[in-house]
Amino acid sequence: MTDALDEVFRREAGRCTAALIRVFGDIDLAEDAVAEAFAIATEKWPESGMPPNPGGWITTTARNRAIDRLRRESTSGERILAAHRLHIDTMEPNHDPEADTLNKLDDLVDVVADDQLRLMFLCAHPAIAADAQVALILRLLGGLKTGEIAMAFVIPEATLAQRIVRAKRKLHDNHAPYHIPRAAELPDRLQSVLASIYLIYTEGHTAAFGRTLTRTDLSSEAIRLGRTLAALMPDEPEALGLLALMLLSDSRRLSRVAVDGSLVRLADQDRTQWDRKLISEGQDLVRTCLRRNQPGSFQIQAAIAAVHADAPTAESTDWSQVVVLYNQLFEIRPNAVVALNRAVAVAELHGPIEGLAALAEIDPSSLDNYQPYHAALADILTRAGRHDEARASYDRVIELTTNTVEGDFLIRRRAAT
Repeated sequence: MTDALDEVFRREAGRCTAALIRVFGDIDLAEDAVAEAFAIATEKWPESGMPPNPGGWITTTARNRAIDRLRRESTSGERILAAHRLHIDTMEPNHDPEADTLNKLDDLVDVVADDQLRLMFLCAHPAIAADAQVALILRLLGGLKTGEIAMAFVIPEATLAQRIVRAKRKLHDNHAPYHIPRAAELPDRLQSVLASIYLIYTEGHTAAFGRTLTRTDLSSEAIRLGRTLAALMPDEPEALGLLALMLLSDSRRLSRVAVDGSLVRLADQDRTQWDRKLISEGQDLVRTCLRRNQPGSFQIQAAIAAVHADAPTAESTDWSQVVVLYNQLFEIRPNAVVALNRAVAVAELHGPIEGLAALAEIDPSSLDNYQPYHAALADILTRAGRHDEARASYDRVIELTTNTVEGDFLIRRRAAT
């Protein structure tokens, strides 16, 4: 039951929180109510069994707890309830939870029909710094824990927690939860929403913690949100680029894990297992983006993924094209992570010595706690024959790795160095 509850939490907590924020316009109230509903489920479900619709049960229970709290807090709560026209006294107890909680209230109907996507745009409020926008979205709606988000940002967990608290306070001070973003506001908030969806996908693609490599609940939800966003904003090439990137990456999902659950490197994957339908859809989107000639970060990353998808074998990968694309990406996003990925591609194209030279151009202190940096460095050092240095890098990357499957892979790689 504990594992089942964890699964329900990962899958439903963001949806339920989004639904309650929409109805009540209060982030803290929604978070507290959902947390309380899960606490009640922890007590009741082991005895009564999991309900047929666990997400609906959580949402309804959380809604009722929020209503109780508002009523306890006297007239201010009653005014909020009246303003949202919940008609709580006339609701049928067996009413469908989705229809019950996600009332299609006239004053809340807007261009973004999806609850989670709507709240993502709400959290991308201009009063909040961009990185705090993304952190808040991931915490409230992405189903990610603070520690997982902190790893994605490569910052201490306490620092990330403070950013989230400040972001929520700014939303409250600006009365943002009561304001549903209008269509004209969406483009200015798009980048934070795109970044959030991609980080949700990334956590699903390779889980930061745990005993399994992937979390398909997260990657599937990110793709769902990506499809919804692309349908909502079909003229935004970066929205199409993000969807293409996720589809092309997800096409390799089955080949990334061996029968025994161990990690399989891209170079060693059985490419006949790649999902050709997803590849075709992703490549069509990349071509659409190319015709628009408005290059952006996600479009270029999708083009890189398309190059890998075109190669029938690892050896036939067009690494020269990959390096060209990373050069373009670096012009748009000149940061250490892009430089790292470019260095890996340079090592594949020109050999490990050139790859190490490209890595040497990056300030190592900027990536000291970034696990992929040490993994790439260890691999390239091994290929260059610098085995003592490679083992030291493997020691560092193993120290930073919190996913068991990935850690076991790295331990084996170190032993073979």
